[in-house]
Amino acid sequence: MPETPRRATPLTTARYGNRPTMKDVAARAGVGLKTVSRVVNGEPGVTPETERRVQEAIEALGFRRNDSARVLRKGRTASIGLVLEDLADPFYGPLSRAVEEVARSHGALLINGSSAEDPDREQELALALCARRVDGLVVIPAGDDHRYLEPEIKAGVATVFVDRPAGRIDADCVLSDNFGGAREGVTHLVSHGHRRIGFIGDMPRIHTAAERLRGYRAALEDAGIAAEDAWMSLGVTSPERVRRAAEEMLSGPSPVTAIFAGNNRVTVTVIRVLAEHARRVALVGFDDLELADLLQPGVTVVSQDAAIIGRTAAERLFQQLEGTHIAPERIVLPTRLITRGSGELGPAD
Repeated sequence: MPETPRRATPLTTARYGNRPTMKDVAARAGVGLKTVSRVVNGEPGVTPETERRVQEAIEALGFRRNDSARVLRKGRTASIGLVLEDLADPFYGPLSRAVEEVARSHGALLINGSSAEDPDREQELALALCARRVDGLVVIPAGDDHRYLEPEIKAGVATVFVDRPAGRIDADCVLSDNFGGAREGVTHLVSHGHRRIGFIGDMPRIHTAAERLRGYRAALEDAGIAAEDAWMSLGVTSPERVRRAAEEMLSGPSPVTAIFAGNNRVTVTVIRVLAEHARRVALVGFDDLELADLLQPGVTVVSQDAAIIGRTAAERLFQQLEGTHIAPERIVLPTRLITRGSGELGPAD
């Protein structure tokens, strides 16, 4: 049945915070609400001329469909949340992009935020995303107790932890081989003649820092080297703290001849310290760095592929949403030693 034309309403000045509704579109186009609904949802029964008027009204008003009712009907929002440690950390750039690409391939939107390594902020952000009805969460944990997510997981929120395992719950996690990578990096330094090797890492409560320290210790033990407390320093990765730790290790009657840096932020500060240091010191860092190959010497690193980590976690998340797996798994991805020169320097004394 053809629609009865109605008198169009002129556009009034918009007020911020008041979004146009289908009623506004109907008034401007001079049609009924049902007609607008049919056009918005791509349903048949609307003449080309009427559809044109409705589309013009939609464009003029800046109308966007409210999907809340569709969400209630379908039980899905076609969105997932990503809780990162620090959006400024270069490691999380390719990881976030990989998660977004997988989400996009499934027709989903990615919403992310940073916990700033604060467990309370992580919980607040994760629950805020759940309150906005995301279908799933990818979480880089800041805390060690994730029981707060149990009700959400039971309610159907797919959840995968990345870089560090979940605390006190059984959940999917995707990790790098932090222990094996650190062990390989330190063994590489030992193979070039080093017996006094320093380790500078992140906070010991962080899973990755603890695993890399364990790998460092294992490599020294394999080589029959007794690790000294003065060679190890864990704490915040601020340049001031790392610089102080490096300078202490490089001073005294028996300074270290090589340093294993526990993450990319530590490595950057150590590079600056070594540039000011007269004696040649070998360096291997965990995590690759932009321009690491252009320095003299190039920086030898234990590389973890952040994009593969992110892609693996996101694919795992959508497998959960599609119901193609049941039991939570711990997926450990390999690292790769990239030799560029700094880790191949022999002891200067």
